[in-house]
Amino acid sequence: MKVAYWPGCVSRGFTPELHGAMELVAPKVGLELAELDRANCCGAGVIAEHNQELADTLNARTFAMAQAQDGAELMMNICSTCQGAQSECQERLDASSEYREMINDTLAAENLRYEKGVTNKNFLWVLVEDIGLDKLGSLVKRRLDGLRIAPFYGCYIIRPTDRLGYHAHPERDTYLEQVIEVIGAESVAYTGSHKCCGFPVITMNKKTSLTQAGRHLGDAIDAGADALVTPCPLCHLNLDLQQPEAQKFVNRDLGIPVLHFPQLIGLALGLEPKELGMGKHVVSTKQVAAKVTALAATA
Repeated sequence: MKVAYWPGCVSRGFTPELHGAMELVAPKVGLELAELDRANCCGAGVIAEHNQELADTLNARTFAMAQAQDGAELMMNICSTCQGAQSECQERLDASSEYREMINDTLAAENLRYEKGVTNKNFLWVLVEDIGLDKLGSLVKRRLDGLRIAPFYGCYIIRPTDRLGYHAHPERDTYLEQVIEVIGAESVAYTGSHKCCGFPVITMNKKTSLTQAGRHLGDAIDAGADALVTPCPLCHLNLDLQQPEAQKFVNRDLGIPVLHFPQLIGLALGLEPKELGMGKHVVSTKQVAAKVTALAATA
């Protein structure tokens, strides 16, 4: 299955291990990635707050580039924030042909044109809806039995539900749990799994932001999780990169690793932690890697 692949800004900057892991996982699950390497930032909702037309133009440009990829069945991203921000822009673009034409007039300078109706999906959705859990299960080379994983969705992939297609796919807010179970790990329930990580307000109110992050991490630890997994690199920044600082705001030790979603899938498909860039995290993933190595030894 060929997809027009938008890795997003963060996976090519702050979290290159995510981009690298996706490139390794893709062929193993039957995905051909046609990378949109000239696409631009989605704006993460911030640009739209100040200049909605600019945000819509930037995203329409990315959509047009995706539609120009010969043979691509859909556009795929690996960032929940991109999913949310782009879905918001697409909703406005698709609602008005007049507005869309105005945006396309700007894109014409690059010989690009956005036509209503691009399908844009996060890798999590593609894996469950297009590849399928049965297929994923058949591809597992290393069942992650005994590994307790706490899912963390991030805001932008679960709300608002009407914009994100929950009318057609009402179980999208349980996909992480479903995938975790299929690959043999145990999904850990805890209170923060569907809440905001705090990243959107970190530049305005660091205390509020990192208190939120720290509480979610602490809740996962208290529930017995070995690690968190998230489909959002911005959530990863607040939960992993900022975790040492978050400890100060919740007055407790944390130290729980946070995996990118493709890394978790890669482990189950037989890829090694080093290949997946798990040594590049701020919070050590060595304990997770040790459990995975032990599983391989007893398989």
